[in-house]
Amino acid sequence: MKSAQTSAASLTPSQPKRGSGLPRKIAKRYDLYLMLLLPIAWYLIFHYGPLYGLQIAFKNFNPAKGIFGSPWEGFGHFERFFDSYYFWRLLWNTISINLFSLLIAFPIPILLALLVNEIRSKHFSKWLQNITYIPHFISVVVIVGILNAMLSPTGPINMLIEALGGTPTRFLEEAGWFKTIFIGSNIWQNMGWQSIIYIAALSGVNPQLYEAAKMDGASRLRRIWHVSLPGIAPVIVILLILDIGHFMNVGFEKILLMQNNLNLESSDVISTFVYTTGVLKGEYSYTAAIGLFNSVINLILLLMVNRFARKTSETSLW
Repeated sequence: MKSAQTSAASLTPSQPKRGSGLPRKIAKRYDLYLMLLLPIAWYLIFHYGPLYGLQIAFKNFNPAKGIFGSPWEGFGHFERFFDSYYFWRLLWNTISINLFSLLIAFPIPILLALLVNEIRSKHFSKWLQNITYIPHFISVVVIVGILNAMLSPTGPINMLIEALGGTPTRFLEEAGWFKTIFIGSNIWQNMGWQSIIYIAALSGVNPQLYEAAKMDGASRLRRIWHVSLPGIAPVIVILLILDIGHFMNVGFEKILLMQNNLNLESSDVISTFVYTTGVLKGEYSYTAAIGLFNSVINLILLLMVNRFARKTSETSLW
Protein backbone atom coordinates (compact mmCIF):
# COMPACT_ATOMS: atom_id res chain seq x y z
CA MET A 1 0.00 0.00 0.00
CA LYS A 2 2.76 2.38 0.96
CA SER A 3 4.70 1.53 -2.19
CA ALA A 4 1.62 2.32 -4.33
CA GLN A 5 1.17 5.67 -2.57
CA THR A 6 4.83 6.40 -2.99
CA SER A 7 4.74 5.64 -6.72
CA ALA A 8 1.55 7.69 -7.15
CA ALA A 9 3.14 10.62 -5.36
CA SER A 10 6.17 10.36 -7.60
CA LEU A 11 3.95 10.57 -10.70
CA THR A 12 2.08 13.69 -9.57
CA PRO A 13 3.70 16.97 -10.70
CA SER A 14 5.59 18.79 -8.00
CA GLN A 15 4.01 21.98 -6.69
CA PRO A 16 5.94 25.21 -7.34
CA LYS A 17 7.97 26.33 -4.40
CA ARG A 18 7.27 29.55 -2.60
CA GLY A 19 9.40 32.43 -3.74
CA SER A 20 9.77 31.12 -7.28
CA GLY A 21 8.37 34.31 -8.83
CA LEU A 22 10.09 37.33 -10.33
CA PRO A 23 12.46 38.04 -7.38
CA ARG A 24 13.75 34.46 -7.54
CA LYS A 25 14.29 34.74 -11.31
CA ILE A 26 16.11 38.05 -10.87
CA ALA A 27 18.32 36.56 -8.17
CA LYS A 28 19.11 33.60 -10.42
CA ARG A 29 20.02 35.74 -13.42
CA TYR A 30 21.22 38.85 -11.61
CA ASP A 31 24.16 39.32 -13.98
CA LEU A 32 21.82 39.75 -16.96
CA TYR A 33 19.54 42.13 -15.10
CA LEU A 34 22.53 44.22 -14.02
CA MET A 35 23.15 44.92 -17.70
CA LEU A 36 19.79 46.73 -17.78
CA LEU A 37 20.87 49.28 -15.19
CA LEU A 38 22.75 51.48 -17.65
CA PRO A 39 19.94 51.87 -20.25
CA ILE A 40 17.35 52.25 -17.47
CA ALA A 41 19.45 54.97 -15.84
CA TRP A 42 19.86 56.65 -19.23
CA TYR A 43 16.12 56.85 -19.81
CA LEU A 44 15.35 57.91 -16.23
CA ILE A 45 17.97 60.66 -16.14
CA PHE A 46 17.83 62.05 -19.68
CA HIS A 47 14.26 61.25 -20.81
CA TYR A 48 11.92 60.99 -17.84
CA GLY A 49 13.79 63.18 -15.36
CA PRO A 50 13.59 66.39 -17.44
CA LEU A 51 9.80 66.00 -17.77
CA TYR A 52 9.36 68.02 -14.58
CA GLY A 53 10.56 71.03 -16.59
CA LEU A 54 7.45 70.90 -18.79
CA GLN A 55 5.70 73.06 -16.23
CA ILE A 56 7.54 76.12 -17.59
CA ALA A 57 5.14 75.89 -20.56
CA PHE A 58 2.46 77.05 -18.14
CA LYS A 59 4.63 79.64 -16.39
CA ASN A 60 6.47 82.86 -17.14
CA PHE A 61 9.85 81.30 -16.59
CA ASN A 62 12.53 83.52 -15.10
CA PRO A 63 15.99 81.91 -14.78
CA ALA A 64 16.71 84.05 -11.71
CA LYS A 65 13.62 82.70 -9.89
CA GLY A 66 13.92 79.15 -11.14
CA ILE A 67 11.18 76.81 -12.27
CA PHE A 68 9.31 76.65 -8.99
CA GLY A 69 9.66 80.37 -8.25
CA SER A 70 8.36 81.59 -11.61
CA PRO A 71 4.73 82.79 -11.71
CA TRP A 72 2.01 80.72 -13.38
CA GLU A 73 0.72 81.82 -16.78
CA GLY A 74 -1.77 79.03 -17.54
CA PHE A 75 -2.53 78.48 -21.21
CA GLY A 76 -1.44 81.99 -22.22
CA HIS A 77 1.58 80.82 -24.22
CA PHE A 78 -0.53 78.32 -26.16
CA GLU A 79 -3.10 81.01 -26.99
CA ARG A 80 -0.33 83.35 -28.11
CA PHE A 81 1.04 80.69 -30.47
CA PHE A 82 -2.36 79.73 -31.89
CA ASP A 83 -3.28 83.38 -32.49
CA SER A 84 0.04 84.34 -34.07
CA TYR A 85 0.25 85.17 -37.78
CA TYR A 86 2.98 82.59 -38.37
CA PHE A 87 1.08 79.65 -36.76
CA TRP A 88 -0.47 78.31 -39.97
CA ARG A 89 2.74 78.80 -41.92
CA LEU A 90 4.77 76.82 -39.38
CA LEU A 91 2.11 74.13 -39.16
CA TRP A 92 1.73 73.76 -42.93
CA ASN A 93 5.47 73.66 -43.60
CA THR A 94 5.99 71.04 -40.88
CA ILE A 95 3.09 68.86 -42.03
CA SER A 96 3.80 69.18 -45.75
CA ILE A 97 7.50 68.29 -45.46
CA ASN A 98 6.75 65.24 -43.33
CA LEU A 99 3.75 64.19 -45.43
CA PHE A 100 5.65 64.36 -48.71
CA SER A 101 8.59 62.58 -47.07
CA LEU A 102 6.25 59.83 -45.89
CA LEU A 103 4.60 59.43 -49.29
CA ILE A 104 7.76 59.65 -51.39
CA ALA A 105 10.74 58.77 -49.22
CA PHE A 106 9.25 55.92 -47.17
CA PRO A 107 8.65 53.45 -50.07
CA ILE A 108 12.06 54.01 -51.73
CA PRO A 109 14.12 51.96 -49.21
CA ILE A 110 11.59 49.13 -49.66
CA LEU A 111 12.02 49.26 -53.44
CA LEU A 112 15.81 49.35 -53.04
CA ALA A 113 15.71 46.31 -50.74
CA LEU A 114 13.54 44.41 -53.24
CA LEU A 115 15.97 45.35 -56.02
CA VAL A 116 18.98 44.16 -54.04
CA ASN A 117 17.16 40.94 -53.15
CA GLU A 118 16.38 40.21 -56.81
CA ILE A 119 19.91 40.83 -58.13
CA ARG A 120 21.56 37.49 -58.81
CA SER A 121 25.10 38.86 -59.06
CA LYS A 122 26.49 39.02 -55.51
CA HIS A 123 29.31 41.33 -56.62
CA PHE A 124 26.92 43.89 -58.13
CA SER A 125 24.57 43.54 -55.15
CA LYS A 126 27.36 44.37 -52.68
CA TRP A 127 28.53 47.26 -54.86
CA LEU A 128 25.02 48.73 -54.99
CA GLN A 129 24.60 48.43 -51.23
CA ASN A 130 27.94 50.13 -50.53
CA ILE A 131 27.18 52.98 -52.93
CA THR A 132 23.81 53.65 -51.31
CA TYR A 133 25.11 53.28 -47.72
CA ILE A 134 27.96 55.80 -48.00
CA PRO A 135 25.89 59.05 -48.06
CA HIS A 136 24.41 58.19 -44.64
CA PHE A 137 27.82 58.65 -43.02
CA ILE A 138 28.43 62.07 -44.54
CA SER A 139 27.98 64.98 -42.14
CA VAL A 140 24.89 67.16 -42.55
CA VAL A 141 27.16 70.19 -42.86
CA VAL A 142 29.02 68.52 -45.74
CA ILE A 143 25.72 67.53 -47.41
CA VAL A 144 24.50 71.14 -47.32
CA GLY A 145 27.88 72.30 -48.60
CA ILE A 146 27.55 69.90 -51.54
CA LEU A 147 24.05 71.22 -52.25
CA ASN A 148 25.31 74.80 -52.18
CA ALA A 149 28.12 73.96 -54.57
CA MET A 150 25.95 71.96 -56.97
CA LEU A 151 22.95 74.32 -57.00
CA SER A 152 24.68 77.71 -56.86
CA PRO A 153 24.19 80.09 -59.81
CA THR A 154 27.67 79.12 -61.08
CA GLY A 155 27.39 75.45 -60.12
CA PRO A 156 27.33 72.46 -62.49
CA ILE A 157 23.52 72.14 -62.48
CA ASN A 158 23.00 75.72 -63.65
CA MET A 159 25.87 75.39 -66.10
CA LEU A 160 24.11 72.38 -67.65
CA ILE A 161 20.79 74.26 -67.74
CA GLU A 162 22.47 77.22 -69.43
CA ALA A 163 24.22 74.93 -71.94
CA LEU A 164 20.83 73.46 -72.88
CA GLY A 165 19.45 76.93 -73.53
CA GLY A 166 17.69 77.44 -70.20
CA THR A 167 17.89 80.22 -67.65
CA PRO A 168 20.00 79.66 -64.50
CA THR A 169 17.93 79.31 -61.32
CA ARG A 170 18.86 80.22 -57.76
CA PHE A 171 17.47 76.97 -56.34
CA LEU A 172 18.37 77.52 -52.68
CA GLU A 173 17.06 81.08 -52.70
CA GLU A 174 13.57 80.26 -54.01
CA ALA A 175 10.89 79.07 -51.59
CA GLY A 176 9.26 76.91 -54.25
CA TRP A 177 12.35 74.70 -54.60
CA PHE A 178 13.18 74.25 -50.92
CA LYS A 179 10.98 71.25 -50.08
CA THR A 180 11.94 69.41 -53.27
CA ILE A 181 15.65 69.85 -52.57
CA PHE A 182 15.31 69.00 -48.89
CA ILE A 183 13.27 65.80 -49.42
CA GLY A 184 15.31 64.72 -52.46
CA SER A 185 18.62 65.08 -50.63
CA ASN A 186 17.20 63.19 -47.63
CA ILE A 187 16.22 60.31 -49.92
CA TRP A 188 19.70 60.19 -51.44
CA GLN A 189 21.34 60.34 -48.02
CA ASN A 190 19.21 57.80 -46.12
CA MET A 191 17.66 55.31 -48.53
CA GLY A 192 20.59 52.86 -48.40
CA TRP A 193 20.81 52.88 -44.62
CA GLN A 194 17.06 52.51 -44.16
CA SER A 195 16.95 49.57 -46.59
CA ILE A 196 19.16 47.42 -44.34
CA ILE A 197 16.31 46.25 -42.13
CA TYR A 198 14.18 45.37 -45.17
CA ILE A 199 17.04 43.40 -46.71
CA ALA A 200 17.41 41.51 -43.43
CA ALA A 201 13.67 40.81 -43.35
CA LEU A 202 13.73 39.54 -46.95
CA SER A 203 16.53 37.11 -46.07
CA GLY A 204 14.14 35.49 -43.59
CA VAL A 205 11.42 34.75 -46.15
CA ASN A 206 11.11 31.01 -46.78
CA PRO A 207 12.82 30.17 -50.14
CA GLN A 208 10.31 27.36 -50.69
CA LEU A 209 7.61 29.99 -51.17
CA TYR A 210 9.54 31.41 -54.12
CA GLU A 211 10.02 27.93 -55.55
CA ALA A 212 6.33 27.12 -55.20
CA ALA A 213 5.34 30.40 -56.87
CA LYS A 214 7.83 29.75 -59.67
CA MET A 215 6.43 26.25 -60.19
CA ASP A 216 2.95 27.77 -60.49
CA GLY A 217 4.20 29.97 -63.31
CA ALA A 218 4.36 33.26 -61.39
CA SER A 219 6.55 35.92 -62.98
CA ARG A 220 9.21 37.79 -61.02
CA LEU A 221 6.89 40.73 -60.37
CA ARG A 222 4.20 38.32 -59.18
CA ARG A 223 6.65 36.67 -56.81
CA ILE A 224 7.64 40.06 -55.42
CA TRP A 225 4.01 41.10 -54.96
CA HIS A 226 2.70 37.82 -53.49
CA VAL A 227 5.75 36.50 -51.63
CA SER A 228 8.33 39.20 -50.89
CA LEU A 229 6.02 42.03 -49.85
CA PRO A 230 3.74 39.88 -47.62
CA GLY A 231 6.89 38.43 -46.03
CA ILE A 232 8.14 41.84 -44.91
CA ALA A 233 4.71 43.43 -44.34
CA PRO A 234 4.99 43.29 -40.49
CA VAL A 235 8.34 45.09 -40.65
CA ILE A 236 6.89 47.73 -42.98
CA VAL A 237 3.94 48.32 -40.64
CA ILE A 238 6.16 48.66 -37.55
CA LEU A 239 8.52 51.12 -39.24
CA LEU A 240 5.58 53.09 -40.60
CA ILE A 241 4.12 53.41 -37.10
CA LEU A 242 7.49 54.56 -35.77
CA ASP A 243 7.83 57.14 -38.55
CA ILE A 244 4.36 58.53 -37.89
CA GLY A 245 5.19 58.60 -34.16
CA HIS A 246 7.58 61.51 -34.83
CA PHE A 247 5.61 62.92 -37.76
CA MET A 248 5.81 66.50 -36.47
CA ASN A 249 9.55 66.36 -35.84
CA VAL A 250 11.73 67.63 -38.65
CA GLY A 251 15.49 67.49 -38.28
CA PHE A 252 16.09 71.19 -37.76
CA GLU A 253 19.88 71.05 -38.24
CA LYS A 254 19.72 70.53 -41.99
CA ILE A 255 16.80 72.91 -42.44
CA LEU A 256 18.59 75.56 -40.39
CA LEU A 257 21.71 75.23 -42.56
CA MET A 258 19.65 75.48 -45.77
CA GLN A 259 17.45 78.29 -44.48
CA ASN A 260 17.80 81.92 -45.56
CA ASN A 261 15.57 84.98 -45.69
CA LEU A 262 14.53 84.28 -49.28
CA ASN A 263 13.21 80.73 -48.72
CA LEU A 264 11.87 81.33 -45.20
CA GLU A 265 8.30 81.04 -46.42
CA SER A 266 8.81 77.31 -47.10
CA SER A 267 11.67 76.47 -44.74
CA ASP A 268 10.37 77.87 -41.45
CA VAL A 269 9.09 74.87 -39.45
CA ILE A 270 8.17 74.38 -35.80
CA SER A 271 11.54 72.90 -34.79
CA THR A 272 13.56 75.77 -36.30
CA PHE A 273 11.18 78.32 -34.80
CA VAL A 274 11.62 76.73 -31.36
CA TYR A 275 15.40 76.94 -31.75
CA THR A 276 15.58 80.53 -32.99
CA THR A 277 12.94 81.86 -30.58
CA GLY A 278 13.64 79.75 -27.52
CA VAL A 279 17.40 79.30 -27.55
CA LEU A 280 18.57 82.43 -29.36
CA LYS A 281 15.96 84.87 -28.04
CA GLY A 282 15.48 83.27 -24.61
CA GLU A 283 11.68 82.83 -24.72
CA TYR A 284 11.85 79.51 -22.89
CA SER A 285 8.27 79.27 -21.65
CA TYR A 286 6.76 80.20 -25.00
CA THR A 287 8.79 77.68 -26.98
CA ALA A 288 8.29 75.01 -24.29
CA ALA A 289 4.55 75.38 -24.90
CA ILE A 290 5.12 75.03 -28.66
CA GLY A 291 7.27 71.94 -28.14
CA LEU A 292 4.64 70.41 -25.86
CA PHE A 293 1.96 71.02 -28.49
CA ASN A 294 4.20 69.34 -31.06
CA SER A 295 4.76 66.29 -28.82
CA VAL A 296 1.05 65.90 -28.03
CA ILE A 297 0.24 65.80 -31.76
CA ASN A 298 2.89 63.11 -32.24
CA LEU A 299 1.47 61.06 -29.36
CA ILE A 300 -2.08 61.28 -30.72
CA LEU A 301 -0.95 60.22 -34.20
CA LEU A 302 1.06 57.32 -32.76
CA LEU A 303 -1.88 56.01 -30.73
CA MET A 304 -4.30 56.33 -33.66
CA VAL A 305 -2.05 54.65 -36.22
CA ASN A 306 -1.04 51.88 -33.82
CA ARG A 307 -4.69 51.11 -33.06
CA PHE A 308 -5.61 51.16 -36.74
CA ALA A 309 -2.70 48.83 -37.60
CA ARG A 310 -3.65 46.42 -34.83
CA LYS A 311 -7.22 46.15 -36.11
CA THR A 312 -6.40 45.85 -39.81
CA SER A 313 -3.14 43.90 -39.98
CA GLU A 314 -2.80 42.46 -36.46
CA THR A 315 0.66 44.02 -36.31
CA SER A 316 1.37 46.85 -33.89
CA LEU A 317 3.83 48.13 -31.31
CA TRP A 318 1.61 47.00 -28.45
